[in-house]
Amino acid sequence: MAKASRATNDCSIGKYAHQEIARVYKEIGTSPNGLSRSQVERMREKHGANSFSRRNNDTVMWRLRRAFINPFNVILFVLGVVSLVTDVVLASNFARNTTTAIIIFSMILISGIIRLTQEMRAKSAEQQLNRLIRESVTVRREGEVKELPTEQLVVGDIVLLSAGDRVPADMRLTSVRDLFVSQASITGESAILEKHCDAIERANSEALTQLGNLALMMTTVISGSGEGIVLAVGKNTFYGGFAKPKRDDKHSFQKGANSISWVMLRFMAVLVPIVFVLLRITGGKWLESFTFALSVAVGLIPEMLPMVITSCLARGSISMGRKQTIVKDINAMQGFGSMDVLCMDKTGTLTNESILLEYYMDVLGNESEKVLDLAFLNSLCHSGACNPIDNAILACRTMPGHERHYADVLATNRKMDEIPFDYSRKFVSTLVADGNGESRLIVKGDISQVVARCSYVEYRGEVHSICGYGHQSVSSVVGEMLEDGMKVIAVARKNMEGRNQIAPSDEQDLVLMGYLAFFDAPKKTARTSVAALKKLKVIPKVLTGDRAEVAASICRRVGIPHKSVLTGAKLDEMSDDELSRTVENAHVFAELMPGQKARLVSILKRNGHTVGFLGDGINDIPALCEANVGISVDTAVDAAKDAADVVLLQKDLGVLEQGILEGRKTFVNMLKYIKITASSNFGNILSIVCASAFLPFLPMTSLQILLLNLLYDALCIILPWDNVDNEEVLSPRDWSGRTLGRFMLCFGPISSLFDMATFLFLYYVLCPALCGGVTYLDIADPAVQFRYVALFQTGWFLESMWTQVLILHFLRTREIPFVQSRPSGPVVGITIAGIIVFTAITFTKAASVFGLTRLPSWYFLFLSAVAVLYMLLTTAVKTTYQKKYLELI
Repeated sequence: MAKASRATNDCSIGKYAHQEIARVYKEIGTSPNGLSRSQVERMREKHGANSFSRRNNDTVMWRLRRAFINPFNVILFVLGVVSLVTDVVLASNFARNTTTAIIIFSMILISGIIRLTQEMRAKSAEQQLNRLIRESVTVRREGEVKELPTEQLVVGDIVLLSAGDRVPADMRLTSVRDLFVSQASITGESAILEKHCDAIERANSEALTQLGNLALMMTTVISGSGEGIVLAVGKNTFYGGFAKPKRDDKHSFQKGANSISWVMLRFMAVLVPIVFVLLRITGGKWLESFTFALSVAVGLIPEMLPMVITSCLARGSISMGRKQTIVKDINAMQGFGSMDVLCMDKTGTLTNESILLEYYMDVLGNESEKVLDLAFLNSLCHSGACNPIDNAILACRTMPGHERHYADVLATNRKMDEIPFDYSRKFVSTLVADGNGESRLIVKGDISQVVARCSYVEYRGEVHSICGYGHQSVSSVVGEMLEDGMKVIAVARKNMEGRNQIAPSDEQDLVLMGYLAFFDAPKKTARTSVAALKKLKVIPKVLTGDRAEVAASICRRVGIPHKSVLTGAKLDEMSDDELSRTVENAHVFAELMPGQKARLVSILKRNGHTVGFLGDGINDIPALCEANVGISVDTAVDAAKDAADVVLLQKDLGVLEQGILEGRKTFVNMLKYIKITASSNFGNILSIVCASAFLPFLPMTSLQILLLNLLYDALCIILPWDNVDNEEVLSPRDWSGRTLGRFMLCFGPISSLFDMATFLFLYYVLCPALCGGVTYLDIADPAVQFRYVALFQTGWFLESMWTQVLILHFLRTREIPFVQSRPSGPVVGITIAGIIVFTAITFTKAASVFGLTRLPSWYFLFLSAVAVLYMLLTTAVKTTYQKKYLELI
């Protein structure tokens, strides 16, 4: 079906490539002035919206489903149904009680509403942030040019393209001016294609990607400008035929969540059957045993885990928004928390965004205005995306005393043609005609690439053979400047004898004219920012297309190891195994192509690193997509911002450092909830297993287990707002269940130990004291037995609640709680209020609904003693645990 659909799309789009423009306008039902408002609505209704990447989990219905249908709620629902069967359907008229079922279904409703509300808030915050970086498109409608979000584009719209744009839909080009496009996103090939607007003669073998008058969705405009008619949008485009939803595993978030889930499932697989069998052995009924075993499963798993995680991620992303960091995908917060390698370009990150033209010189290093004039014409005439080098060259027309000269240069020269810059050639060529009609090919770019195409040199107006003037001569002129970190490019020319078009074959036998040198100084904050990243145990690695000498010089000044510089040429000679060893010790990679950057990121990921990539250009897009966390800036090209997970509103490593810290804080608060809650629940369930083997009644009912879990989880919602100790954010965090089982097995049994002490006190002291001085087995009156059980279950319910809430404060930090490490005000307030309110429930009439009852005041003296001893033992075990494993949370 998919192949058939693709073939249909290709055929319907491709037919317009063979039609004249006037006929395309007529068939589509549009005009050069664009669509009217009524036409836009009809087109959208007929052909659909320009969206295919919107994932199902972005819809309200999917969020409803995710909020209410999850493993925890499914178990609760089964419990509710079983309760209805046992307490209503199978019970006698006098014994019918719907309370348990109503409460269970209420729990499902409340937890679902809480999670849905939190997710909708998170989605709203994400949408507000995304408005700052939404990709827009320039269209003409009703004769008026306007900017629109790409999602509002419809078939028949007239779209205007310029350098740096990502093509927003499949289009038939109607007008072009030196339009060059990269189709790497759909073909995987790095070659840059020149587009035209003429009708193409039919040829059976031509693929859609080879049709020169079509611009396909997700391709990128490298240089020039153009205009076209939208032929297909969204899923009906060529790209939409094979595009897949954004990978959920990019951030390894789902992988980590699955790891944690499997740990919990393994504990369930062991404990739940044991509980079920023990209850049957001790005389329990099959249905009651099954119900209680299910409630044990619910009691073991933190039922609000998805909601608490969502809260942590949403709060973290909003906090980062306040710190000049926009998180497009909140799951990228996990990447910030575990990032241990940051790959970045040097320009604008380690160095200033703008650079200064320092020298313009001939082949022997003498100042040469002729070289500057040629470079000026090249920068002025090529239509590629703006870059710092061209901006620095064009700024020369504002130099005092030069305004008239450059006005004359502009007046007497005109552009004829161009071949744009690409990352394999590393230079740009323009064809310029002067006032006499003579055409000159002007080339500027990478020194080695340009010099390799030169057969002659010009010095003081005379042209000589380049023989004897090779790379050694070049090095003698510019070598010292390169070592000082200056950016140096070469300028060459060639007479074209009245030609008005050029081809790549013309870029040979050039005349080398000279060089331009630019001062690319490190930022004042660069060295401090690099040191801060290292302190956070994030390894900075520089991936740049610049020459090795320049990259090494800049890295030397900012504190990045630079003795081993790996160039793109050397990288291509290495196998993946060789590169995986080399990449660990090398920190500077120079003279790279876009694909090589992506390969390095991939190798680092394969080595087990969590990799962030900071980039802002078209050449960075493959690496942005490959990285665990793609990071761009708001001044980047639209395509780079669209590919990134995170957008910085300021291109500075200091901002990124704050983002990493916030990501780690979010990460730590998530781990607090998961580890502490899981270990506490495990201790409680272990206690149930032990008690079920000896007690003649259930130590806690299914409803009480659910209530205990729900109340505790409700308090934990405040954890995203907790303070985080400084030492917890000094290293990357691992998001997996690798250490969860160890933590549970270490701290869970401590809870069980004090549970057992409470059981003995309740069974042999408190309950007999309030029920005639005898134990349960010696009581004949069912009413007294009921009171005995209610007292026991209430006593354990309160002990479990107190210890679970208090242990949260003792395990949330490596330090001494409240003395060396203070929780946030909201955490202290909510937990204290929770203990008071939940204890007070047992003194109200509502307690009987849950099978609870009022306890004497002297029990709370025992409970306080248990809590104090529990805290002391936990602190001692915590100290031993930290010494052995060098971590806590």
